[in-house]
Amino acid sequence: MQNLSKPSPSSSPSLSTRDLSIRFGGHVAVNQVTADFYPGSLTVIVGPNGAGKTTYFNLISGQLAASSGSVTLFGKDITALGAAKRTRAGIGRAFQLTNLFPHLSVIENVRLAVQSRARLGLNIFSRWASHIELIQRAEHFLERVALASRQHDKVITLSHGDKRKLEVAILLALEPEIMMFDEPTAGMSVDEVPVILELIQEVKTDKNKTILLVEHKMDVVRSLADRIIVLHNGSMVADGDPVEVMASAIVQEAYLGKGVGHA
Repeated sequence: MQNLSKPSPSSSPSLSTRDLSIRFGGHVAVNQVTADFYPGSLTVIVGPNGAGKTTYFNLISGQLAASSGSVTLFGKDITALGAAKRTRAGIGRAFQLTNLFPHLSVIENVRLAVQSRARLGLNIFSRWASHIELIQRAEHFLERVALASRQHDKVITLSHGDKRKLEVAILLALEPEIMMFDEPTAGMSVDEVPVILELIQEVKTDKNKTILLVEHKMDVVRSLADRIIVLHNGSMVADGDPVEVMASAIVQEAYLGKGVGHA
């Protein structure tokens, strides 16, 4: 792996992976990836199709169990925890493919996240009207992603871009310390993308948050990244300052030379 310069962290890592790997039969999808992620930083993970980016995300968030290696959250080994327990521990994930309740309304989807964060359980039919403050919080998150006008619509009626925005609203409502975005602008129109980018930039100002992002659009990467990790064939091939990483010969060969916009 090519180690390029990275900002010197002023705190302990909030999230770490050590030799994290997963095998599917004879195929190694993620191969001994070791990385530390720090509060107040935004790391973008890039690489061509099949590089292992989303699989690495799945290993961190608990959707997949590692074949070997470990995941540590705030100094505690969480490798054996499933996805639900990792969410409660502080890892939040917005998926590449939307993961919503399609036949509930937009605000009901956010409502469940707010309820979960408030430790009120996930009873859809609870006396929600008695929780005015929580209703207002749900509306607040919908306003932040420009979906307030659609709050009473069924999710199934939303465009793909609006579903992505709703997923971001749900992630914000969970208020995790670790925020993971898997191609947050995928499927969005040119007009919709700035809303999500501005929102991520806003979240980035919170120095207690650790943000991980998988993204193919290089203009998005350049506008957001404090650090870039490059995966290729399941292995980390570069890690460091965005300008240096994008200019490095190994990245040009492994990724950029194969068509950034179509990776």
